[in-house]
Amino acid sequence: MANTENLHKIATQVRRDIVRMVHQNASGHPGGSLGCADFLTTLYFEILNHDSSNFDMDAKNQDVFFLSNGHISPVWYSVLARSGYFPVKELSTFRNLDSRLQGHPTTAEGLEGIRIASGSLGQGLSVALGTALAKKLNNDHSLVYTLHGDGELQEGQVWEAAMFASARKIDNIIATVDFNGMQIDGTTDDVMSLGNLKAKWEAFGWLVVEMDGHNFDEIIKKIKLAQSYTGKGKPVVILMKTEMGAGVDYMMGTHKWHGNAPNDEQLAIALNQLEETIGDY
Repeated sequence: MANTENLHKIATQVRRDIVRMVHQNASGHPGGSLGCADFLTTLYFEILNHDSSNFDMDAKNQDVFFLSNGHISPVWYSVLARSGYFPVKELSTFRNLDSRLQGHPTTAEGLEGIRIASGSLGQGLSVALGTALAKKLNNDHSLVYTLHGDGELQEGQVWEAAMFASARKIDNIIATVDFNGMQIDGTTDDVMSLGNLKAKWEAFGWLVVEMDGHNFDEIIKKIKLAQSYTGKGKPVVILMKTEMGAGVDYMMGTHKWHGNAPNDEQLAIALNQLEETIGDY
């Protein structure tokens, strides 16, 4: 049985990492990063079959994760470091010149845990499907996971990939959509309404799971449900309801913290709300 108390401690520390990383260079994307901290913590510390001490690009017989909405790199970098892919102290180099931890993930500097450069929205699902097909060809029964922003679904390439997945019966993939209803310019309804996402994905031939992205027990339960749907001839997507800026009260419920960094006073307020649990970098 999962230790959800431990997951909560890790996710809280990850949130501390996020606000500190974005503050230090007054640049980055805290809102979506904070909103996805519980999901990515659970994925890496409870769900994925992966080996942080034995990273390679092939990931043979290991699960693979792709972050399509690469602008929320702070949360991914923190979770990767906290799960052993690279030293936690390297988080202090976020967005520095010549750092391996750029604003959007890149493979140029060989950062462990990263297999594609990402952040050009709409592309991640296509890459993930190619990886899923390769695993099938190699008789590798591990799974491919992806994360996407809901605003990202306004990109046409996502739906081309979705159509391809169902047409080719790619059933070893679990895509997750961070459904917080916010994007850089406002709410998704104001910018370009997504309509009924559940009905839309089902119409494209996907099996759909819905979950609360801030309830650890539910995250585990629903991802395991999604896993049970794999291997049955259809791709699987999780629609994950989250709150942008979760954990920092003044960042929650607004798109204004999509890509803004807290100042010194705002950082102090945020850190006061997020208890240090396993040690700052």
